[in-house]
Amino acid sequence: MKRTLITLALTLTVAVPAMADMALATSKNCMACHAVDKKLVGPSYKDVAAKYAGQKDAVDKLAVKIIKGGGGVWGPVPMPANAQVSEADAKKLAAWVMTHK
Repeated sequence: MKRTLITLALTLTVAVPAMADMALATSKNCMACHAVDKKLVGPSYKDVAAKYAGQKDAVDKLAVKIIKGGGGVWGPVPMPANAQVSEADAKKLAAWVMTHK
C-alpha cells in the first residue's frame, strides 16, 4: 500500500505540471501551430527540444523567441511575436518544451 501511494505521488508530481503547461500552451495559442510529437505549421516540441538539447541557455533563448518571434531557424515560415505572453509564462513554456527530449 505504501509503495503504491509513493508511486502515485511521484506520478502526479510529474504529470500535473506537464498537463498544466499543456494547458498554458493551449491558452496562449501555441498549439495552433505546434504539437508535441509532429510538425504542424511549426516544428514539434520534441524536435525543438532535440535541437536545443545540451544548451545551458536554451530556456532563455526559447523564451525570447516565444515573445518576440523569429524566422529562418525552421524554414521559411516565421514564428509570429506573442506579446501577450509574459516573460514568466514564456520561460515556463520554454522549460516545458525542453522536457520533450
